[in-house]
Amino acid sequence: MTETAGRTARETRPPGVLGVGESAQRPDATLKVTGEFAYASDLWLDGMVWGVTLRSPHPSAWIRSVDVGPALAVPGVRAVLTHEDVPGEKYYGLELKDQPVLAVDEVRYQGEPVALVAADHPETARRAAAMIVVDYEPREPVTDPRRSRNIVRYQPVRVGDTFEADVVVTGEYEVGMQDQAFLGPESGLAVPAEDGGVDLFIATQWLHVDRDQLAPCLGLPPEKVRLTLSGVGGAFGAREDLSMQVHACMLALRLNRPVKIVYGREESFFGHVHRHPARMRYEHGATRDGRLVYVKADILLDGGAYCSSSPAVVGNAASLGVGPYVVPNVRVDATGVYTNNPPCGAMRGFGAVQACYAYESQMDRLAAACGLSPVEIRARNAVSQGSALITGQVIDSPAPLAEMLRELEAMPLPPPRSGADLRSLPGGVSQTTHGEGVRRGVGYGVGIKNICFSEGFDDYSTARVRAELVAGRPHVTVHTAAAEVGQGLVTVQAQIARTELGVEHVTVATADTSVGSAGSSSASRQSYVTGGAVRAACQAVRARFEGMPAREALEKFGPIEETREYRHRPTHPMHPETGQGDSHTQLALCVHRAVVDVDVELGLVKVVELAAVQDVGRILNPQQLEGQIHGGSAQGLGLALMEEIQVRDGRVLNPSFTDYLIPTVLDMPPMTLKILENPDPAAPYGLRGAGEPPTLSSTPAIAAAVRAATGRELTRVPIRPEDIALA
Repeated sequence: MTETAGRTARETRPPGVLGVGESAQRPDATLKVTGEFAYASDLWLDGMVWGVTLRSPHPSAWIRSVDVGPALAVPGVRAVLTHEDVPGEKYYGLELKDQPVLAVDEVRYQGEPVALVAADHPETARRAAAMIVVDYEPREPVTDPRRSRNIVRYQPVRVGDTFEADVVVTGEYEVGMQDQAFLGPESGLAVPAEDGGVDLFIATQWLHVDRDQLAPCLGLPPEKVRLTLSGVGGAFGAREDLSMQVHACMLALRLNRPVKIVYGREESFFGHVHRHPARMRYEHGATRDGRLVYVKADILLDGGAYCSSSPAVVGNAASLGVGPYVVPNVRVDATGVYTNNPPCGAMRGFGAVQACYAYESQMDRLAAACGLSPVEIRARNAVSQGSALITGQVIDSPAPLAEMLRELEAMPLPPPRSGADLRSLPGGVSQTTHGEGVRRGVGYGVGIKNICFSEGFDDYSTARVRAELVAGRPHVTVHTAAAEVGQGLVTVQAQIARTELGVEHVTVATADTSVGSAGSSSASRQSYVTGGAVRAACQAVRARFEGMPAREALEKFGPIEETREYRHRPTHPMHPETGQGDSHTQLALCVHRAVVDVDVELGLVKVVELAAVQDVGRILNPQQLEGQIHGGSAQGLGLALMEEIQVRDGRVLNPSFTDYLIPTVLDMPPMTLKILENPDPAAPYGLRGAGEPPTLSSTPAIAAAVRAATGRELTRVPIRPEDIALA
């Protein structure tokens, strides 16, 4: 059930033209539901061969030798490559070029790529890869981030000098390593070109940055490395980094024939980054009536073996480390370190998720210590428009957090549990319980998330829009490099074109690198930045209509094409010693209430209901927006109760969906949503990025509800049955 408030008027356009503000149907919807959608793993070319990666079994070891002879002797094997065969630079990386294309002399995590095999059949390639003889000299891995002295980034935030208060609560919290768990594993097809370059058809989030990392490693100029987006089966941050891209291209260029690489599920767990595990210590001080005086926080993030986007994740954790609350005195220390654990990088929520779990757990402790309700303690300290974050940045657009909390609190609670239906109980129809040990709990969570890239990153997008007559009717083609990763961006681009040009027939061209960069499909930024670029290009086209209807203008002038870049307002790096600076473009808020039933004897949890209030500035597509809030809430539920990559001594113990559990439709409860529209005057259409904030606040809300039901402190997520039953 969804309710919206504060709707703005729709632009005037012809009847039947579904534009901004309406639930236009996704063009990929039917294909995906019927199983006919072409994902990158479905790519096929005659004459192609299959690539496979040999990976290290050790989290830390020297490589003394690599013997590829046994693999080359296997019939059907076309090539076996090691780091000595890399044609250009041997290292790449998003922020720091520290990651080898193939291991050079040593491996730093279990699963690091060591060699490549190409063969006529994927099973042949796998069998040959297993025959490569690598002489490893294992080393003692550094797996405890508290022992690491190799720092990726340290970011303090310092405000004020008063660190005494009437009421003080402290807590130590831990967040496990979560996987993005997209359903479509890494896959792509590399095709050598006649000009000596390569065309790569790939499931990714960031076409141009992939290209800019690939080209130096391949020893080619960027214009000879052409990327085209193929069907993406989910992303959530894990496709920002390279996986098999450079490997497929190396093999294709070596063999002068197409090469396809598709990871299986187990390899996917080793082939992409994960959410940073975190250890956090917080201290909150307040007046007796619950007004925050100070917050101290120590946030430690395990970045794993390579840098990836860890510096930006640390920056987010620091700048948003006390949440959307007014705090006059702050001492935050956020640190990311290298270890020999799997590399960590971008995942939905990007550093803000870990901090949110800790500071919201603290707000519940503070509420209890002050004798206030969880809603009241948050409302008394809530930011609003004009408030300053701990970085000194002033919130210059609507931020009605206190009102959102009151709206959430006023929503009716679900009715009491009926014991007649086993499906309503924790454990369900397995009949683990008949309700005798079941207790109900209610909890609240609040999250604040930055939208778009931060800290001075040159964040922009490019759009090319062409209007012409096709079969006598006006037709518009929108071309960007923005990756459709399942979020519905293709639909939104078409809606913007219809709104701005009043033309019903719109085609969104396949994203590729032949048009200017659109940046990454991450940071909840594409509707803002690529939406802004599409809008600007459409407005430039419309200006050339000279006030005439589209058909008349195109009959008179012929095809009209315009390309525009869109940049949001500038951001600035955080000061390295004080953490001060206007580091973020836009901020988004979401609040959750969770209702859970817990079998306190068996430790089983059933989430009965999730309710959420979120301010999105302006709704572009109501149905897609609801899907984003539901999806983000589901990933937050997974982090709260079930999702964790188990790593012991640097080794992953559960690289499969049998052992790594993700929420299914049976785990997700009914959701009640209230979506507010308080436009941001600086953003296109007043919109506010919406995909990530629900992931933040759903986790602490569920954890708080479980605490309320059990009376346990529960300072770690995911909460395991033994944390409840054996506490």
